[in-house]
Amino acid sequence: MNIEDFWTIIETARTDAASASGDPDEAFVSALVDRLAATSKQTILEYHQCFDQLHAAIYRWDVWAAGYLIGGGCSDDAFMDFRAGLIAQGRMWYDRAATAPDALAGHPEVVAAAAEGSDEALFYETVNYAASYAYERINGDEDNCSFYDDYDQFRGPRTGGEPTDMGESFDFDDASEMHARLPRLAHLFLDHSGN
Repeated sequence: MNIEDFWTIIETARTDAASASGDPDEAFVSALVDRLAATSKQTILEYHQCFDQLHAAIYRWDVWAAGYLIGGGCSDDAFMDFRAGLIAQGRMWYDRAATAPDALAGHPEVVAAAAEGSDEALFYETVNYAASYAYERINGDEDNCSFYDDYDQFRGPRTGGEPTDMGESFDFDDASEMHARLPRLAHLFLDHSGN
């Protein structure tokens, strides 16, 4: 699977989810799992490899800082969910966030979250597991062991975890630093919260 095919799956699932009722995050994951489960085991493994590459590419301090502001804090696990959420937004928003995380200040969900005082915008935990859910549906493996075993075999030996160059580290709790690095997001989330 090439990157164009990957983004086509994401965008198609987004379109499918837009017409569904209920929670938009759950609708997206359901549509994504349905799309993947309609393919093959090989395609699901290839999808997950692309997902992992895109997920790792935004493992950076500046992206983490954006998640920290939007989420009112952001642990290691929450940062995984935030990066999955960025992928779930589609190629345009992913590319914007990868290029300049402060651009997320213009994302409709982020703007709404800031206005409502919510800390859940763009954190999509279950997107991390969409491939395994689809694989389970095809394979009938309820304990999901075979997906991870098969993926490890498909991917080959690991050369390491997340990338080591995350850019320059800085203090997320320093409001002046956040204003300097992410001015639009800091304005949305710090200036209106009394910090």
